[in-house]
Amino acid sequence: MAELNLKHKELDAWIKEIAGMCKPESVYICDGSQHEYDRFMWEMVESGAAVPLNPEKRPGCYLFRSHPSDVARVENRTFIASKTKEEAGPTNNWIDPDELKTTMKNLYNGCMKGRIMYVIPFSMGPIGSPISKIGVEITDSPYVVVNMRIMTRIGTKVIDELGENGEFVKCLHSVGKPLAPGEKDVSWPCAPSIDQKYISQFPEERMIWSYGSGYGGNALLGKKCFALRIAAVQARDEGWLAEHMLILKLTGPDGNFKYVCGAFPSACGKTNLAMMEPTIPGWKVETVGDDISWMKFGKDGRLYAINPEAGFFGVAPGTSMQSNPNAMKTIQKNTIFTNVGLTDDGDVWWEGIGTPAPDHLIDWEGNDWTPDCGRNAAHPNARFTAPAYQCPVIAPEWEDPAGVPVSAILVGGRRKTTIPLVNGSLNWNHGIFLGSIMGSEITTAAITDNVGQVRRDPFAMLPFMGYHAGDYLQHWLNIGKKSDMSKLPRIYYVNWFRKNAEGKFIWPGYGENSRVLKWIVERISGTGSAVTTPIGNMPGIGDIDISGLDISESDMAELLKVDKEAWLLEIESIKENYKTYGDKLPKELAEELAKLEIALK
Repeated sequence: MAELNLKHKELDAWIKEIAGMCKPESVYICDGSQHEYDRFMWEMVESGAAVPLNPEKRPGCYLFRSHPSDVARVENRTFIASKTKEEAGPTNNWIDPDELKTTMKNLYNGCMKGRIMYVIPFSMGPIGSPISKIGVEITDSPYVVVNMRIMTRIGTKVIDELGENGEFVKCLHSVGKPLAPGEKDVSWPCAPSIDQKYISQFPEERMIWSYGSGYGGNALLGKKCFALRIAAVQARDEGWLAEHMLILKLTGPDGNFKYVCGAFPSACGKTNLAMMEPTIPGWKVETVGDDISWMKFGKDGRLYAINPEAGFFGVAPGTSMQSNPNAMKTIQKNTIFTNVGLTDDGDVWWEGIGTPAPDHLIDWEGNDWTPDCGRNAAHPNARFTAPAYQCPVIAPEWEDPAGVPVSAILVGGRRKTTIPLVNGSLNWNHGIFLGSIMGSEITTAAITDNVGQVRRDPFAMLPFMGYHAGDYLQHWLNIGKKSDMSKLPRIYYVNWFRKNAEGKFIWPGYGENSRVLKWIVERISGTGSAVTTPIGNMPGIGDIDISGLDISESDMAELLKVDKEAWLLEIESIKENYKTYGDKLPKELAEELAKLEIALK
């Protein structure tokens, strides 16, 4: 056990304060070593919390099963506790910070009795990078420790980087299940009631408090809580961007390459695109990041991006050798699986994995499962946690502390009509307008009863903005105002999900999306053709390379069609959504909407 005598006096005092409130059996400061990781894993295997997988099939891999009540992010229990409700805005759940602290301190009082309190110093981004930030997570969950070691850079090197007075984000987490003397622990401890789960962000204090859940972004506080909700506020205050975006490197046959970021809501193929295998001969995609991008201005006036994470926390169901072969290769070893099926030979299986269901396995709840039992083997939100360096197409510069220069930003959702395959913005403000109106058709009644309606999700940040959505969009516009517009990334609205009259996808997607990326690179490089339309700069019928692709000219015409009547209906929907922002709607976006309506009429 580590002695509490850190050079960083504020950190030392905070650890002692939390230990005094939570009353753990002991305190342990993580060093981030492989030996430490292996020891914690073995202890969880011994306790029954983890299942080691077959070392011949999945070396270094383990399976965890969560409590059925603790399987995903809980948006209705996620709070932005800014000083005022106005600051949080209409799209966030707000509670007065003083009131919330009183409630949560009562829950935290003695919550770690019988447990070890782990202190995890972690860096979001390469340690020492001018774009990186440091956090310290206190938790009573060894599952969180091992996942954070994969997802971030943790340990002694981070303590050294902090020095005596470095800035850090305070992240406090507890599963909310104290142990009485002699009480045996359960395999997945968590608070018994959904009403006792809190994922709380205090933006002005750069602080995160989470209680009651041990799952995913509720507990791995470096992920959505820090890297997006808190970092978005830091970015606004400091003049940079913290975004829910992939980062990929696209290299053409001539060896020239560009870096592209992309914002997509869930279920829109973001990770698949980040690790794509292009179908066009001579083109190559390499992965810089699959989920989050932090962008700051370099000395040359361009935006440079880092992936602040060190691993992938991906959804397992639907991941296969067809949909994402590089993800499947990444998770062959040293991976943590949560809530997937366990085969009789010690491997994992899930729906959509691309291989037939075995005759028998153990499902995500620990029960016997057969193909005819009428339930899923894996939870729909089952996950894998894998080191990014294992990805076979990871870009060599993915950890460059200077970041990579961004040439284009993609925005897109899942739309079966109206939105064309690709549409280039006319200028920066028009690009922000396109980002503000993006969204997906709601496909399940589990989200809302309004199945089929469009859920607007500006820059795929709806659940992750740490402040007022109108101010968030204004910040994007302000980035343009203070920049040399010629050096900013170009913004493109893409939609892989257009359907025909029979309800079938027109565009094949997956690796064929490289054909759209090729056109975008040609546009950025000044060699690609485009047609100016009321909605933006679009490729003509022959401008996208479809050589060797079984798609007709009429299909391409449908994919690139600007349906004026459909767009006029879209405008009415956008107007309704814009009312959400009240007087915080940026005037530039209202002007872009008005210009679009005039152009269509």
